Amino acid sequence: MTAMTSFRPAASGRAGDRDNWLRQQAAQRQELVICGAHGGAGTTTLAQLLSPAWDMGAMRPARDPRSPAIIAHGRPLLVACRNTAAAAAAATAAVAALTRPRARVAVLVIVSDGWPQPPAATARFRLLGPRVGAVIHLPFIPALRLADGPAGVPLPRAARRALDQIRAATGRPITT
Repeated sequence: MTAMTSFRPAASGRAGDRDNWLRQQAAQRQELVICGAHGGAGTTTLAQLLSPAWDMGAMRPARDPRSPAIIAHGRPLLVACRNTAAAAAAATAAVAALTRPRARVAVLVIVSDGWPQPPAATARFRLLGPRVGAVIHLPFIPALRLADGPAGVPLPRAARRALDQIRAATGRPITT
C-alpha cells in the first residue's frame, strides 16, 4: 500500500481543509484506487497486478463513505469483491455509498474464488452493471495460493485478458 503523507490540518481544523488536502494529494498520484467491498476481496493482489495502484483495503461505509471518493478524485476508482451472494450484497452497498458523494466507480472487479458464481450473485451483479463503468470478472488463479506475491506468478491468458480489460476501462495502457 502506498504511504500517504500525514495530514496536518490548518489552524481552523475544518473538514473542508481536510477534503482539499486529500484532493491535492490524490491529484499528485497517477495510481488506480482499489477499494474492497468486503474483507478478502483481493484488493492487495489487484493493486500489485495493476501497479501503479493504491490499495484502500476493505471499505467501511459506516465510518466515512466519502473517503475513497475524495481520495480517488480525478483517478479511476475500482471496487473489488468476490463472486458470492454475500459479496454481491456488499458490492451493492459499497457502490451505493461511493456514488452518493458523486464519485464514479470505473470498474467493479469480481474476483473468482474458484467456485461457480451463485445465481443470486449473478443477478445482483447484473443490476450493478449500469451503476458502474464496467463489470469485469477476474478468473481464479490457483498459482496465487502458493506464491508469496503475485509478481512472480505466470498468469493464465484469461487473467491477463481481464487485467487488460480493467486497464482499458480505466484509460491505462494495455500490456499484452
